[in-house]
Amino acid sequence: MARRVFFSFHYQDDIWRVNQIRHVGVTKDWETAPFLDAASWEAVKRKGDAAIIEWIDRQLEGTGVTVVLIGSQTVDRKYVRYEIEESHRRGNGLLGIRIHKLENQRRETAKRGRNPFANITTIVEEQRMLGLWTDKVRKSLSQIYPVYDWVEQEGYRNIGIWIDEAARRAGR
Repeated sequence: MARRVFFSFHYQDDIWRVNQIRHVGVTKDWETAPFLDAASWEAVKRKGDAAIIEWIDRQLEGTGVTVVLIGSQTVDRKYVRYEIEESHRRGNGLLGIRIHKLENQRRETAKRGRNPFANITTIVEEQRMLGLWTDKVRKSLSQIYPVYDWVEQEGYRNIGIWIDEAARRAGR
């Protein structure tokens, strides 16, 4: 059975890089939630924040893994933050992939962006003293979810492994 994957990214800056990943031919074991094209994205945006959140929520339905494609500006996008928070709340497996070294349509790479998991925290239970009791601890999502580099860590070969591992960790 194919695994449903939601991709979170900064549309305006990174769609060219994202499409390179979408079309690498490694999708035989997973399917992606639909992406909006530029015209559709603009139409949804004109309807306001509530319509965008509603669209995101619909796309997340039935997914087991969320992949955050990290470009130079991704960390600053409020909808990416929402997608991460909502994916975590739903129990999706999460992972980040740095895409700044992929070339855009002008054959340019970008600056490395900050980790979008770093500014989001959650409460987790940790076992203490050989498992005799648990303690609730606040952790950054960057301490929980891995971030890979598409170019340096051969994303073309490994994205399926990364997605499967995120699903396994989430119990999906």
